[in-house]
Amino acid sequence: MNKALIASLSLIAAAVSQAANAQSSVTLYGTLDTGIDYISNQKAATGGHSAWGVQSGNVSTDRWGLKGTEDLGGGLAAVFDLENGFNVDNGKFSNGGDEFGRQAWVGISSSHYGTVTLGRQYDSMVDFVAPLSATGSGFGGNIADHPYDNDNLNNDFRMNNAVKFRSVNYGGLVFGGAYAFSNSSNGFSNNSAYTAGASYNNGPLSLAAAYFQANNPGGVASPANTSGALSSSDSDATLVGGRQRIMGAAARYVVGPATVGVVFTRTTLDDPSEIEQGGAYTPLSGNKLTFNNYELNARYALTPALNLGGSYTFTDGKFDTATSSLSPKWSSFMLQADYSLSRRTDVYLEGVYQHATGATGINALGNASIYTLAASSNGKQAVVAAGIRHRF
Repeated sequence: MNKALIASLSLIAAAVSQAANAQSSVTLYGTLDTGIDYISNQKAATGGHSAWGVQSGNVSTDRWGLKGTEDLGGGLAAVFDLENGFNVDNGKFSNGGDEFGRQAWVGISSSHYGTVTLGRQYDSMVDFVAPLSATGSGFGGNIADHPYDNDNLNNDFRMNNAVKFRSVNYGGLVFGGAYAFSNSSNGFSNNSAYTAGASYNNGPLSLAAAYFQANNPGGVASPANTSGALSSSDSDATLVGGRQRIMGAAARYVVGPATVGVVFTRTTLDDPSEIEQGGAYTPLSGNKLTFNNYELNARYALTPALNLGGSYTFTDGKFDTATSSLSPKWSSFMLQADYSLSRRTDVYLEGVYQHATGATGINALGNASIYTLAASSNGKQAVVAAGIRHRF
């Protein structure tokens, strides 16, 4: 009798344990991307020189992460994501050495309403507009970014101290927003940020729009708060200055194996003091800096495994100082061939050419600059990358 009872209790305990485990999960995931790059013109002490080398993250930034969910009942779940960025070529941390510099958040998800999360997170430009662009989460990836990633479609900055909401899908409509605290006792808005956006998908048509504003991004102005919403202590703020505003809209249409998209974004920065170029900050003193980005992108599935794509972005800029006004302009071309070896592994050949004009003598604006590669010694630069990418 006792043996039978013990056996029954053991079976019940095992069943309960299996049910509990089925209600929660933790997933290890990541992306590895590296290739051999040719860069036509890199600034050096003796002028411009071409270069060959192994480059990490041409299309997708190398990362690994842990994400999980726990069923709380009643349509609620606890969720989290911890994501580290690194350089696969040398094993070093990226994101200024932050352990989980790409994402770090925890929150509650409702199957009826949406998800609220707290931590280091992406803004609405990344969540809604970037997927319709060639850069960022689009097919062209990192080296197809707009100059200096001025509109953050390549998700080069994240918001620290952020409270974020993302809705469930209401018949193709998804919306959300976030507020990132300065966490400063000396000024509530000193390096704070907020953002909002939405997307709509209906068959072959996709639409998106978003807005982002940061107050004193980088936090270098007195009183300094360099580790607020957009940190400059880990080079996360791509533009440093007074008030930064980004607005954007995008559309995409799918016709059989072909996809065509258009993107418009506008970025303004009051009192610019620094701009990130070639992976480091360059001083830039002025009253206002403006970028208007016009992108046309297209992709065609030649076979189920082979995709061809390209984009053209014209960036119309303006840089005002107390004594002058410059009108820098950038033309950026990208072509890509991507072949899937499996569901998780692909190889690619991608070329990018950028031509900058209108700001000769202002190195941060007058020199061509692609992604975080070393800037050109003049207004022209080309990059050709052949690489492999694996997702797990």
